[in-house]
Amino acid sequence: MKRKFAVDPWKVYTTTLDKEDKRLQESITSLGNGYMGMRGNFEETYSADHHQGIYLGGVWYPDKTRVGWWKNGYPEYFGKVINAMNFLRLQITIDGKEVDLATEQYEDFYLGLDLQHGILQRHYTILRGGKKITLAFERFVSLTTKELCAVNVKITSNQKAKVEIISYLDNEVTNEDANYDEMFWQSIAKEEGGLVVQTIPNAFGIEQFTVAANMDHRVQNLSYSGHNEEELQVTMNFFGEVDVDTAIEFEKRIIVTTSRDYKEKEVLAKAKEKQASLQSLSYQELKEQQENAWLERWKYADVEIEGSVEDQQGIRFNLFQLFSTYYGEDARLNIGPKGFTGEKYGGATYWDTEAYCLPLYLALTDQKVARNLLEYRFQQLPQAYHNARQQGLKGALYPMVTFTGVECHNEWEITFEEIHRNAAMVYAIYRYTLYTGDTSYLEHEGLEVMTGVARFWADRVHYAKNKGVYMIHGVTGPNEYENNVNNNWLTNRLAKWVLSYTKETLNTYAYRKEELGISEAELAKWTDIIEHMYEPKDEEKGIFVQHDTFLDKDLMPVSDLAKEDLPLNQNWSWDKILRSCFIKQADVLQGLYYFNNEFTLEEKRRNFEFYEPMTVHESSLSPCIHAILAAELKKNEKAVELYKRTARLDLDNYNNDTEDGLHITSMTGSWLSIVEGFAGMRTFDGLHFQPFLPTEWKQYAFHINYRGRLLFIKVSEAGVEVQLLEGKPMVLSIYDKEYSLENELYVPLEK
Repeated sequence: MKRKFAVDPWKVYTTTLDKEDKRLQESITSLGNGYMGMRGNFEETYSADHHQGIYLGGVWYPDKTRVGWWKNGYPEYFGKVINAMNFLRLQITIDGKEVDLATEQYEDFYLGLDLQHGILQRHYTILRGGKKITLAFERFVSLTTKELCAVNVKITSNQKAKVEIISYLDNEVTNEDANYDEMFWQSIAKEEGGLVVQTIPNAFGIEQFTVAANMDHRVQNLSYSGHNEEELQVTMNFFGEVDVDTAIEFEKRIIVTTSRDYKEKEVLAKAKEKQASLQSLSYQELKEQQENAWLERWKYADVEIEGSVEDQQGIRFNLFQLFSTYYGEDARLNIGPKGFTGEKYGGATYWDTEAYCLPLYLALTDQKVARNLLEYRFQQLPQAYHNARQQGLKGALYPMVTFTGVECHNEWEITFEEIHRNAAMVYAIYRYTLYTGDTSYLEHEGLEVMTGVARFWADRVHYAKNKGVYMIHGVTGPNEYENNVNNNWLTNRLAKWVLSYTKETLNTYAYRKEELGISEAELAKWTDIIEHMYEPKDEEKGIFVQHDTFLDKDLMPVSDLAKEDLPLNQNWSWDKILRSCFIKQADVLQGLYYFNNEFTLEEKRRNFEFYEPMTVHESSLSPCIHAILAAELKKNEKAVELYKRTARLDLDNYNNDTEDGLHITSMTGSWLSIVEGFAGMRTFDGLHFQPFLPTEWKQYAFHINYRGRLLFIKVSEAGVEVQLLEGKPMVLSIYDKEYSLENELYVPLEK
């Protein structure tokens, strides 16, 4: 595999401008700070193919649904994050000719993302006759001032040259995925250095968002020549000369504010206030603040790997992009599958957050961050009841895709059939409670969510009189390469579990039954479903059957496919995929991961060895679940193979789709593969580890927060080291043996 970026423990860089894969380069060099973010677009003009993208957290638009044939129950709109103001844009002209790397002759190109400090750097030298003019760019989105993006440009030359720079606030931007090719923005106000825009009106009662930007410049060897205003653009113009001993330095600071935080009429004034508050700070001081803030995050979040630089780079890249997307500062936000790196999936909230992201945030951030993720769903419980009513069902149905809690996705097999996501909301409450020991959320908000979801499942099942069992027909499991199946094992198992866990919790907090209007007759119905839920199983093979007719398919391993068939979703028709046995991501195995403590090692082995060979891992969420199970089954080589796939999914473009944006929510998979896979961490009944050391690694180490304690864990050839850095002594288990941890302990590594 020829890599597009160099392998480095703390950087992602290239010395090649890949014009054929410019979009891929832009995705991988994305920046964000949880409030806003952007693809790795050039500041200056680039006229060849690229995908310009800047996105603001919580700013979106309800694009009217577009489908070939309307079905009752379809959401009226597809919610999507919208491409926001291009405040980075610069038009740089040298000796009367605009700089454009799509057409320039150039040398010494460099593009690099500094993961340790959160800074994007780029430079190159353009060749014009005998002149060599070097342009160096640097930018960051600030962790310490969330509304700030800072850009620094330096221009040097071996000969005298005239330079003009036009600096833009440009809202002439569109979404490539707009259903009706609409422009989503309208102008509100403009002035020198400031622009205010608003999303256009919509027919769905969704608020219009107002966004303001203010730009400020600090320059050396340039003069200001005035500004211009157009409907959706404001520019400020500069000119000067560069020579052998006269460098040009151009700094642009942009403050972006929105009506999410301020009154609509105040957004520009607030942006100017924030800009003024930074006047006393130099670019270097702002940059040092940024570097220190990232170093503080890395202090406990970093996973150190010795022995494989490519594996080290993979986990750090993923953690960097995750924390660039979400760090819990704003409880109104969630973790979009693409974060701030692209438009695909609409930038909305998916079940990925509860199923994949929550464990990482539980272990690496303050407990309130994970609780905020739960609160986010609680606040949207009324909308979940609305979603269920739309389908003619009781209880609460959490959406597959949402900004407000109302379903806003328009693919039938996902919106109406992929209902396993509803149980993920309850599983997140279960996992939070197990991990933290905090039962306050479970007792109050949690039980309200759980009751709503349980009532949904009790209505969604049907009783098959001929077999005396409850079934669930017409669903799509996590394996989206099969639609509209009957009795997906995972879905049935989850429905049964939600009813059981909710009933058990209600018995613990019995006073809540009356508050929630739960009668003994309703609980009796739940009990009947729990006791008679159909869970397809093949006794001869010793496996849980993915759905009723799965074993009727022509079963074969992925290894029997021709290389040119993969990825299937880019080479086969949808019809051919649906009829095949090939699995997009963990389905039955997802259940074995969720309820790992409820199955024997032999059950896990039989199911893994049956399903994994048929899995193409064409979902970014797939490799990590398989890596964790493979590690538990001591299939160490397979676990490492799948770790590499999840850790370097975007860096190596495994699924040939990174140009659309990064797979943010699945980036937790690299951390899960190490901590729950290689280190074997389990928290079902206390803290347990079953570590192994990958053959090519010399050691790996990480921190976790656990019930008010900070632990450091290192696994090396010498053994397993655990240090208690903060908090009270505790008991933990390593290789099924209990140890008392007061300061530190060492356990030999089991081979």
